[in-house]
Amino acid sequence: MRFDDKKVAGTLVFVGAVQFIIAMIMAEALYPYYSVAGNYISDLGVGSTALLFNSSVFLLGLFIVGGAYFVYCAFGSKLILVLLVLTGVGAIGVGLFPETAGSIHAVFSLITFLFGGLSAIMFYEAEESPFSWLSVVLGAVGLVALAFFISGYYLGLGWGGMERMIAYPVLLWGVGLGGHLISSSKGSTAATEK
Repeated sequence: MRFDDKKVAGTLVFVGAVQFIIAMIMAEALYPYYSVAGNYISDLGVGSTALLFNSSVFLLGLFIVGGAYFVYCAFGSKLILVLLVLTGVGAIGVGLFPETAGSIHAVFSLITFLFGGLSAIMFYEAEESPFSWLSVVLGAVGLVALAFFISGYYLGLGWGGMERMIAYPVLLWGVGLGGHLISSSKGSTAATEK
């Protein structure tokens, strides 16, 4: 059985996002005295949860880069390919260079956050509504939160809470995109059985 490019892309993006969300929740529970409001997400990449978090974010990046290739094969958009690859490379960098690496970690985090939000917005061109509009909304929420975060305005959420307002919309978009691509694939057995 050969899967088409949309199905492969969707599977890779879905698995990457879901495994990272699960690993992040586990790391938050295991990290001593962790505060969603008062700790950065990347605090999970040092100390007792370092192996779990860093390997998971590294895998997220690999799955995104792999998925980007199949997204390109399915949709032919070089812009989306570049944005997704940059997002994936950023996540790989976050996994390789934890926050103890200093400014290089900050650069990779910014790359991941910025290009993740832009990827979601630019996917508007490749998909039909309502998912196209949902992509724009989730990408925009992440980018607006990034602007607030950089300006130091946390809306009462703390720096950790505001950082999650950057990351969660894009991660949820990745889960949604993965499911959408898997189910909308022309190779779907439900479509061929009717």
